[in-house]
Amino acid sequence: MDILIINGPNLNLLGRREPGIYGSRSFDDFFPELEEAFPQLKLTQFQSNHEGVLIDKLHEVGFSHHGIVLNAGGYTHTSVALADAVAAINTPVVEVHLSNLHAREEFRQKSLLGRNCAGSISGFGLESYRLAVQWFVNQQPKRVGFRV
Repeated sequence: MDILIINGPNLNLLGRREPGIYGSRSFDDFFPELEEAFPQLKLTQFQSNHEGVLIDKLHEVGFSHHGIVLNAGGYTHTSVALADAVAAINTPVVEVHLSNLHAREEFRQKSLLGRNCAGSISGFGLESYRLAVQWFVNQQPKRVGFRV
């Protein structure tokens, strides 16, 4: 099973950027733990700070992969185009966030992507990614005809 984790803007700075909110570990340090926890999966990762590049990546893998874990960062709250890209593909997407969006500023409490995703996970730091990947594993026996 192929699962792609897509990280959006500023997530390349995890571990250095506002550690009180986002933690003190980089995603690159965490990713090998995910691979070890899910050896039966082909996990890959991708990061871009550019909206169009994220949309292109969704289009590229959105008809071939079994799942996408998407942390769109600030684009979660602003990008109709990214929300449309998620809606346009067949691959199920789980939206993740490190911080609890509902405990943040009001503008962060609204996700434009969420309605097009299989689900949303927020507030568990890097463990949010592990929870999202686990959801895909749990869905595997039901995969035939699966479309959220």
